[in-house]
Amino acid sequence: QVQVVESGGGLVQAGGSLRLSCKVSGSIFSINTMGWYCQAPGKQRQLVARIATGGSTNYADSVKGRFTISRDNAKNTVYLQMNSLKPEDTAVYYCNAEPFGSYAAYAYWGQGTQVTVSS
Repeated sequence: QVQVVESGGGLVQAGGSLRLSCKVSGSIFSINTMGWYCQAPGKQRQLVARIATGGSTNYADSVKGRFTISRDNAKNTVYLQMNSLKPEDTAVYYCNAEPFGSYAAYAYWGQGTQVTVSS
C-alpha cells in the first residue's frame, strides 16, 4: 500500500508565506522526480516546481524567485516553500512522485491541499 501525505496548506494574506510538505511511503518503486502541481477552479492542473534525485530543479515562470522546492531523499519527502504569495496562487496543490524508468507510469499523487491567498 502506498501513502502520499501532504500538509501545510491554508489561508494566508497576500505577501505571506506557507510551506508545503509531502511524504511518500509504503510499497513504492524508487523515486526519481518529485514535484508540486496546482489546479485552480476551472483550470487544468499545471506544474509548479519539480526536483530530481540529484537536486536539479525547474519552476513555472509565475513562481520563479518566490517558491523554493527541496527534498529529503532518505525520507522520500518533498517540500515547497512559498513566499510573497499572491491571490493568483490560490489553488489546490498536489504532490507528485515519479519512479525511475518504465515505472514512471505508476506516478504517485497526493490528495491535494488547499492554498488560499486573500488580497
